[in-house]
Amino acid sequence: MLYSIISEDVANSLPLRMQARPAHLARLEELKAKGLLVIAGPSPAIDSDNPGEAGFTGSLVIAEFASLDDAKAWADADPYVAAGVYAKVTVKPFKKVLP
Repeated sequence: MLYSIISEDVANSLPLRMQARPAHLARLEELKAKGLLVIAGPSPAIDSDNPGEAGFTGSLVIAEFASLDDAKAWADADPYVAAGVYAKVTVKPFKKVLP
């Protein structure tokens, strides 16, 4: 089943994000290589693809996992969690309807 992982950043998270980004992206690439990743990306803090120093306010990952517990375990092990980037992470089942 698909699950959405919705993460909200702490204030001024950009330096923390930059430090943990390579490890964070490596985990997403693993999901992608297994054909389990639907979409992933950050939410810019301003209305721009490249927010610069404004940074980001959170992230969204939609991916396939065997269970909600597996999705939560994957989210809990994110390098951004360990680095203190995220203030809150919500994991929910997701039903793709379109496209």
